[in-house]
Amino acid sequence: ALGDFFNKSLREIIELSASSAPVPGGGSISAIVACLGAAMTAMVCNLTAGKEKYRDFEPHVQEINNSLSSLLTKLEYLVEEDMAEFQHFMTAYRLPRDTEEQKAVREEALQRALRGSTEIPLEIARTCLVILQLTRRLSGIGNKMAISDAGVAATVTEAALNSVLLTASGNVPLIKDAGYAERVAAEITSLTAEAGQIKEETMNVVRERMKN
Repeated sequence: ALGDFFNKSLREIIELSASSAPVPGGGSISAIVACLGAAMTAMVCNLTAGKEKYRDFEPHVQEINNSLSSLLTKLEYLVEEDMAEFQHFMTAYRLPRDTEEQKAVREEALQRALRGSTEIPLEIARTCLVILQLTRRLSGIGNKMAISDAGVAATVTEAALNSVLLTASGNVPLIKDAGYAERVAAEITSLTAEAGQIKEETMNVVRERMKN
């Protein structure tokens, strides 16, 4: 049942993902990867907070850490939502289509389900972007001993953003509402570009700080 997914063992989640069961699929897996990215940024926060050397940055670090905590909660919810939306889509897909009336009802249900299974990946990607922004802020002030992990967070979170947007991109050609499809395509482009830029900036800071 949905709701207890995060209580499963890691092995169970990997086995479920590998199985022919429809969920978790690409969207949920991307969100789980984003959770791991956010966890790495939080770890760097926790290794920085309370250290004399980084005392001046304490308020910033705490603020970043608090934000990450609520983003992790949000991602957990979005993983569940992504799986639920896929079920809605499958339910609509299996509706009968013997008469013209049934075809029309099915098409309308499919279009509704397509919107849902586009909105959730977009929301996951927006959440990834916020994690990337926080990671970039932390990269310059986080504990240097652990700063490579901010690089891990940036790399993993950008990958999660790009991969979850594949789901949204795949839906765009199937969406009949041209205005909506256009808005989605434009947001996909801007999210991808911004995420790439933030990741690069973060990695430059991380590599610099790893040197000396």
